[in-house]
Amino acid sequence: PPSDKAALLAFKAALHEPYLGIFKSWKGNDCCKKWYGISCDPTTKRVADINLRGESEDPIFQKAHRTGYMNGTLSPAICKLTRLSSVIIADWKGISGIIPPCISSLPFLRILDLIGNQLSGEIPFDIGKLSRLTVLNIADNRITGRMPRSIANLSSLMHLDLRNNLISGTIPQTFGKL
Repeated sequence: PPSDKAALLAFKAALHEPYLGIFKSWKGNDCCKKWYGISCDPTTKRVADINLRGESEDPIFQKAHRTGYMNGTLSPAICKLTRLSSVIIADWKGISGIIPPCISSLPFLRILDLIGNQLSGEIPFDIGKLSRLTVLNIADNRITGRMPRSIANLSSLMHLDLRNNLISGTIPQTFGKL
């Protein structure tokens, strides 16, 4: 639907990728057809996956003989993509700002992989609302604050990686429920 395209374009507007031109394919009316890193559910035709990796074996990276570099921030517009199942925005090294708190309102989110950026701020306090989340990887960023208690509510979680951040405090007692 046009609302998904508008949300993706607002998301893209907060990012700058100067070398590879990965966003050059983000044109046309149908964001489900040939938009780099975007996959849609074949039944609902809604955006289901964002897969943008700065270190990849994709031909676009091999042709340029380089890894990716992108800067900017993660726009809250991503939260308007209410059917998202996976968000992989990894290894860009220059993406900063916070993890949009509204990310915890995406009911179908299974994978949140933001490894290898410069994200700061805290893990959204209500991250535990993501009952389908199986992967939470925010390693190698600048995340601060405490681990939210709600993280123990992620009953489907199979992979958690918080290493190389600035998280402080104690591990919540309820963490053992995972």
